[in-house]
Amino acid sequence: MYSVLEKFIKSKVEIDAESLDKICSCFKLLKTKRNQILLDYSQVCNFYYFINKGSIRLFTISKDGNESSRFFAFQGSFATALPSFIDQLPAEEYLQTIEKSELLCITRADFYRLVKEIPQFAQLYTEILELGFIIAQKRIYGFQGFDALDKVKWVIKHQPQLLLKVSNKMAASYLGISPSTLSRIKSKL
Repeated sequence: MYSVLEKFIKSKVEIDAESLDKICSCFKLLKTKRNQILLDYSQVCNFYYFINKGSIRLFTISKDGNESSRFFAFQGSFATALPSFIDQLPAEEYLQTIEKSELLCITRADFYRLVKEIPQFAQLYTEILELGFIIAQKRIYGFQGFDALDKVKWVIKHQPQLLLKVSNKMAASYLGISPSTLSRIKSKL
């Protein structure tokens, strides 16, 4: 059950077996259905998820009912509604599985206890934050001035799983283009 998580941790930090076991023991298995909401808009986020199998997206819904995908995470990565997880205020976004998934979840209390007690876990957390920040910044600044084709090419280069694993509707909302435009571009690539 923990092999994907263990492999991920070992690929990021040098860690002894005892510390690795302590980390893994704090994660509990959660099996989800397709499109299951893990966190509602008005809820406070109290869990961090590692994706053993499946995928997760973070999204908002506008007043007119349109969804805007903000972040996707796939097998072998972490996901949460980070601002709410950190500041313990309502999320103001949704966290949802995209497909039937197998997640390893850790409570906020256990997560921060591990950050304090195990230096390698703190190092791992820092690396996850930095990587997330870099991807977000590249997406925000990279998309400025990009036309639809350039946006799709950027995603293919930086997040190749996205176009393979999620619907055109979700991917288009992430890219800020229409699903029909995305379909047209994908057919030409």
